[in-house]
Amino acid sequence: MCQPSCHTDNAERQTLGRREFLRLGALGGGAVLLGSFLPRTALAAGGTDALLLSCMDYRLVDDTERFMAGMGMRNKYDHVVLAGAALGAITPKFPAWNTAFWEHLQVAIDLHHIHQVIILDHRDCGAYKVVLGQDFGQLPDVETKVHAETLMQLRQQILAKYPQLQVQTYLMALDGSVQQIVPRS
Repeated sequence: MCQPSCHTDNAERQTLGRREFLRLGALGGGAVLLGSFLPRTALAAGGTDALLLSCMDYRLVDDTERFMAGMGMRNKYDHVVLAGAALGAITPKFPAWNTAFWEHLQVAIDLHHIHQVIILDHRDCGAYKVVLGQDFGQLPDVETKVHAETLMQLRQQILAKYPQLQVQTYLMALDGSVQQIVPRS
């Protein structure tokens, strides 16, 4: 059990630590101490190219990482995860999800100076079933069309608010293969 004097010793040790830090700062060592934190901060701010929005589906976590690495984006993107990905960002059923997406996008722009958004929906998405009340898994053409419409709607909203950003949209199958969804001309 600690005696009352040990609290004083701990406080004195903390004060000595602060005093030592201030003494080093006065001698010019503060730049060395502070400088040791700068490379990580600079790397984070300068190494991020994009914001990825993907679904929370556990079945595709590894495939999503492989997809991004295959695009040359390993460790170069921020990642926002919402159930339904694009649908989660725009559905009126869950307005807090919409807010979360837009706030994260703004932080990624302000903090990491991203220049693109990558939206990755996937087939057989449970969130689409919950929000839209229909299982599209057995209707691949209809499923593609519904995802494409949702992806394009979010893409248009992003570009309306942030015209300087590039927006890429994709649909992943459960086998990890990916199809790019492009706007109609």
